[in-house]
Amino acid sequence: MKVKYDSELDILRVKFSDKPVAESDDEKKGVIIDYDEESNVLGIEILSASKKMLNPKVVEYEVA
Repeated sequence: MKVKYDSELDILRVKFSDKPVAESDDEKKGVIIDYDEESNVLGIEILSASKKMLNPKVVEYEVA
């Protein structure tokens, strides 16, 4: 999994796989979800991230 915040575009990307994107869902305002051919989620993009979270530059990771 890769997490990247682009401060110039203010987009937070969470990428779960490097598979090719077959379809993107942007039905929810400000959120794009990418899917592969089998409808598995490949990644999520949050637009205007700095307005939707306290600090998109900080990532907290937890394994349970």
